[in-house]
Amino acid sequence: MELSESVQKGLQSAADPSLFDLRSFTVLTDVTFRSLLSAHADPGVLADPGLENIDRVLVKRCHAAAATCILEMVKQNADKSTISSCLEDLTFDAERIEIFWKSYQNSKEELEGVLTSIGSQLPHINDVSWRLQYHMKNGHVHKVNEPFYLLSLNVENSGLEGSAKDINFSCTVEQLQDLVGKMKDAAKSLEKATQM
Repeated sequence: MELSESVQKGLQSAADPSLFDLRSFTVLTDVTFRSLLSAHADPGVLADPGLENIDRVLVKRCHAAAATCILEMVKQNADKSTISSCLEDLTFDAERIEIFWKSYQNSKEELEGVLTSIGSQLPHINDVSWRLQYHMKNGHVHKVNEPFYLLSLNVENSGLEGSAKDINFSCTVEQLQDLVGKMKDAAKSLEKATQM
């Protein structure tokens, strides 16, 4: 698993017993998993009493590194041996690896759900409404006398429940004809692709 240099340094700091004793490492691990699973960002998440004796900058750096590593592990569906070898390379001892693994195991399914909901799914068009308008003058009081269309696309993301929204835009007759032509071409391409 490839991690950036800053993530590696942050994780090595978290693995260092002189910076994080076992208790504070456990707190850091729990806080990191909790922050990834919480629906709302809690600015006080790193203000846990178990981390109060450690430099704030160091805690933030280690938290960011651990969060990045955790998400990368979930994304790659890492198993125990992969996680162990990765953490061993970053100077984690067996006890810290076991703490990390238990937290990972307990949170993996929920984190997969979080990553799935973030996905790059394109919105689906539910409805289209339009209205023909007529420009008579522009902002400089010049006569324009040009028709244009106001279009409203009602779209929703399939990954998010109840996430319908409207996308509004205006276009000239030529632009609308171009859009309709491209949509017909896309529909034909899709039809051909499904027949293969």
